[in-house]
This record gives sequence, structure tokens and C-alpha cells, in this order.
Amino acid sequence: QVQLVEYGGGSVQAGGSLRLSCAAFGYIYSNNCMGWFRQAPGKEREGVAAIDSDGSTSYADSVKGRFTISQDSAKNTLYLQMNRLKPEDTAMYYCAADHNGYGLAPRYNYWGQGTQVTVSS
Repeated sequence: QVQLVEYGGGSVQAGGSLRLSCAAFGYIYSNNCMGWFRQAPGKEREGVAAIDSDGSTSYADSVKGRFTISQDSAKNTLYLQMNRLKPEDTAMYYCAADHNGYGLAPRYNYWGQGTQVTVSS
């Protein structure tokens, strides 16, 4: 049974930073793909950042240069460092995992419950 648990969300003012973490249980990071997604009220879930099994990364245009995805395989933890946050970054953030590389497409098999990020102006 695979379980993903996100934490690190919260409220921050515009221009601030947050680091999200995603701990995986029953899932091995090596040779697998991970991603961060977000969903704001009334909007579709969108891909934010992804990391493939070879370590290559991809980002949504809206977060390039501000967000960084990384992982610590030894700790089985995925991270999303978010800098220069904007009010439009406000959303529920989810991590996702799969044996296949789906990049920023929300087709992953395993999902966490999400952590809320709120950015005030």
C-alpha cells in the first residue's frame, strides 16, 4: 500500500517562501516519477513541477524560476521549494507518484491528501 503525505503548507505574504515536503510510505523513489500539482477553487488541477526517474525536471511556465522540485531518496521525501510567492499561487498542493513518467499531466496513480498554500497580497 502506497501512502503519500504532504506537509509544509501555510499562509504567507506575497514575496515570501515556503517549502513543501511529501513523505512516501510503501513507495521507493528510485526509478520512479514524482510530481507536484495544485488546484484552486473552481479550477482544474494543474501540474506545477515533476521529476523523472533520470532526475530530469519540468515546470509549469507560471512557476519557472521561482519553484524548485527535488527529492531525497534516502529519506523517501519529495520537496517543492517555492520562492517569490504570488497570490495566484494560492491552492491546495498535492504530490503524486507513479512508475511511469507523466510529467505535468495529472495521470499519476498515487496521490496525497494535499496541503493548503495561501498567499496574501
